[in-house]
Amino acid sequence: MKPKLLAIELWQVGDLAIASPFLRKACEQFDVTLLAKPFALDLQQRFWPEVKVIPFYAPWTRFSRKYDLWSWPWLGLARLVRQLRRERFDIAVSARWDPRNHYLLFASGAKRRLGFPRLGSQLLLTESLPKPDPEKHTYEQWRALAQRLDLDLPHVESAPLLTNNSGRTVIIHTGAGQPVRVWPLERYQRIAAYLRAQNYDVRILCDPDQTAWWRQVGETDVVTPATISELLDYLSGAAALIGNDSGPGHLAAFLGVPTFTLFGPQLPVWFVPIHPQAEYIEGKPCPYKPCSDYCRFTTPHCLWNITEQEVRDRLDNFLHRHVPSASAVAV
Repeated sequence: MKPKLLAIELWQVGDLAIASPFLRKACEQFDVTLLAKPFALDLQQRFWPEVKVIPFYAPWTRFSRKYDLWSWPWLGLARLVRQLRRERFDIAVSARWDPRNHYLLFASGAKRRLGFPRLGSQLLLTESLPKPDPEKHTYEQWRALAQRLDLDLPHVESAPLLTNNSGRTVIIHTGAGQPVRVWPLERYQRIAAYLRAQNYDVRILCDPDQTAWWRQVGETDVVTPATISELLDYLSGAAALIGNDSGPGHLAAFLGVPTFTLFGPQLPVWFVPIHPQAEYIEGKPCPYKPCSDYCRFTTPHCLWNITEQEVRDRLDNFLHRHVPSASAVAV
């Protein structure tokens, strides 16, 4: 019987995509359970079907009012702890250096509890790993955990992809988890027109609050995926994805689709999608970067000051390499 392993990743789609190579590798030696937001059930079906998912929406992962303790689901938290303890995990891990995660590792009753300590949380762990290197991708934190568990997980540059892409469509996804990560929609519209003029097959995907805008400007075929599974279906048929620093880029990369990302408040070295052909434009300098989406200004200058011409120049070379079906001509 395999030892029982609990992995915790309670944040967003992109974070869970980054954890996916670890989860797939861990299944080779462990009976793996993942504690994550409910959308993990959609990813489970496509990426790691052997993993058992415990869905849980942690109140501290909200964007606002995360420390409004009166609104926390205390009964739900108590039930979660009881459920974790009933599982009798041998090992529990978290790649995020977050004391709240570490409390859940401790509360699970796991014999070995591995993580990156912060603010004294080493008291909740049985094995503390060195503080993450600020010059390395967050994937390397999962890789450090894998090494401690004798799992052979490669460097980020050669991280395994789920498939190789074979699509012909260039997808532009204009959504993101927070407004400060969204490049202006009218610029995306002009980029789409520019690419279509070069005979690229372009499809627009967006978040629900952007759909009306796209339809008003004449994009009648705009798609707003209602679920992660639906989003994955569209991404798996793409030749390339262009978009903001958001979950769809990470999912596309893991599906084998080359990505082109416009970064704003976050650092590409930490969060560029894991794909050998992933490219990006880094946000303009700001003394407050990285600001974790809490921008001090009315508009996110780091992102909005990226010009259309800069994006066009980079996309010409990027798409020429990755979209063989396009008969691009110089404009």
